[in-house]
Amino acid sequence: MNLARIDQPRINQTTINQPTISQPGISPAGAEPLRQVISEEQIQKRVKELARNICSDYRGQTVQVLAVLENAFIFVADLVRAMDVPTVCQFIKPKYNRQTAGDVMEIFFGHPAEIRGQHILLVEGLVHSGVTTDFLMAGLRARGAGSVKLVTLLDRQSARRVALQPDYFGFLVDDAFLVGYGLGATEQTNRNMPFLAAPTQPLV
Repeated sequence: MNLARIDQPRINQTTINQPTISQPGISPAGAEPLRQVISEEQIQKRVKELARNICSDYRGQTVQVLAVLENAFIFVADLVRAMDVPTVCQFIKPKYNRQTAGDVMEIFFGHPAEIRGQHILLVEGLVHSGVTTDFLMAGLRARGAGSVKLVTLLDRQSARRVALQPDYFGFLVDDAFLVGYGLGATEQTNRNMPFLAAPTQPLV
């Protein structure tokens, strides 16, 4: 199993185990009320910190930023605008095919343009089990990328199923379900909220 390389000391961890602010969220009529877990101010401060660390590591190089849709779309927009090194932005969306016989899932990606020798920064909104992310990073390395690093806004390490460690992460989270700042509910709502929130009652 490929293990994500860490080429520099890890960024100081920011752990969010309890909501820092309790207030009603934005949710459709009749939907489960939400509580704010990570504020807009916390997110923006952390994104700028991540950008500074990334730029320090990539100084003098062009970064091929590859964002995984849909969860990363707001995060990557704020991240690259805070970066002052040359960047090329591309996007990728995984497609899944769950086979009827047995618990087997195939993962398909429409790969970006030629990446041989390029420095790839994979951007995720949330790393959960790590299976999809690990699969994608292994594929990028196999295609000859000069380097592959991973940045994720949210890291749920307690759910990890593979030996995967992000090179950069924003917040460690324990909440089973979060929405906002690009992350959507089951019905794809709430991605536009500027903060991250969780249901006030556990989902059944």
